[in-house]
Amino acid sequence: MNQAHSSLPDLTGAAWRVSSYSGGQGECVEVADNIPDVVPVRDSKRPAGPVIGFAPHAWQAFVAHLG
Repeated sequence: MNQAHSSLPDLTGAAWRVSSYSGGQGECVEVADNIPDVVPVRDSKRPAGPVIGFAPHAWQAFVAHLG
């Protein structure tokens, strides 16, 4: 099973936040936690740029591995 979503839902209402794992040097990853069934991730320097969507369990596993 592919862990990244190939098509994302409408992200107009996404509540983006800077990931707590971002370095604070302008190299920030933003995530939106309020989209059902997907965790969208984007580069804060390019908010209109590409977005990658992860299955929630895949994102949780990734974050757990960082900790």
